[in-house]
Amino acid sequence: MSKRKLYPAIEPFATHRLAVSGLHEIYFEEIGAESGQPAIFVHGGPGGGIEPIYRRYFDPSRYHLVLFDQRGCGQSTPHACLEENTTWDLVADMERIREELGIERWVVFGGSWGSTLSLAYAQTHPDRVMALVLRGIFLLRPEEIRWFYQEGANAIYPDAWEEYLAPIPEAERGDLVAAYYRRLTSDDPAIRAEAARAWSVWEGSTSKLLPNAELIDRTGEERFAEAFARIECHYFTHGGFFDQPNQLLDNVDRIRQIPAVIVQGRYDVVCPMKTAWALHRRWPEAAFHVVPDAGHSGTEVGIIDRLVSATDEFAAL
Repeated sequence: MSKRKLYPAIEPFATHRLAVSGLHEIYFEEIGAESGQPAIFVHGGPGGGIEPIYRRYFDPSRYHLVLFDQRGCGQSTPHACLEENTTWDLVADMERIREELGIERWVVFGGSWGSTLSLAYAQTHPDRVMALVLRGIFLLRPEEIRWFYQEGANAIYPDAWEEYLAPIPEAERGDLVAAYYRRLTSDDPAIRAEAARAWSVWEGSTSKLLPNAELIDRTGEERFAEAFARIECHYFTHGGFFDQPNQLLDNVDRIRQIPAVIVQGRYDVVCPMKTAWALHRRWPEAAFHVVPDAGHSGTEVGIIDRLVSATDEFAAL
């Protein structure tokens, strides 16, 4: 059986700007059929922003898809802003969008940090979630941050790790997230830019099973890196703004009844399968798919196949 592919490129039928606080204004767009199955795409990072390819995981003839740039990134403003920027602000923003569009319930789709925020949203508003599609599971626990930003992933990518370490003096390398946070919040634009590029390129270098030069270049672009690195490091420094590290696992009972698909690349270095497995064990009712020849990226062939299969299935709910 041939693998599912992305749907053809499509443009929004409507774009919006929504003031969600006295400081923040978020961009969101609508794709597909206005009378179709409502769904929202939750992008990664935090701070990653949406891209045109994200529109293509859903059948535009059957879905009314909403995509939004989370606070501080993409076309949302102010750019790279850390004030009033927490997980719970973003959960509230999703509700504001839903109410603005008059949607009763929707399919929630998120990968990497998008899976974190999707779970947080679903556990806060379970009555508003029709189904969940989750990829590259990230629960923002201390051991996950340590694996990727302090010790673990460097054993697999020592070459890329050297570039990640470069902006940080040896004396500060005992806590790399803290060292980066000092630089990413520096008053000196040059210090911020150097740290942002190194932080962002590290993830771009490790996201695919086979490293992709185009992806690495894109993550190193100055404007993208500024928001991506600053906002990620801000969230990680503050533990995702959760009450306790296992909050998303411990609150699975709130969403156990929601139909869900979990898709995980076997060789995901950014969000190793151990985390997805922990969620699977806690939530066996959710369909769990391991893609044997994939890393972290949502554009791996096998991951696309599983994600599009899931959205096709949930279009008929």
